[in-house]
Amino acid sequence: MPELGKYAYEVMSAYAASLVLLSVLVLWTLGSSKRARETLAQAEKEAGRDG
Repeated sequence: MPELGKYAYEVMSAYAASLVLLSVLVLWTLGSSKRARETLAQAEKEAGRDG
């Protein structure tokens, strides 16, 4: 780990914020994908398809 000196708090805070935001985006995307798959499966079931 490089020596961050007096900016250590700011740099580590930026890393933490980035990790939190990336985690939220990944979870949001996974949830959206799951809902889309469920909606598609329901639509195919209603249309009489078995996929």
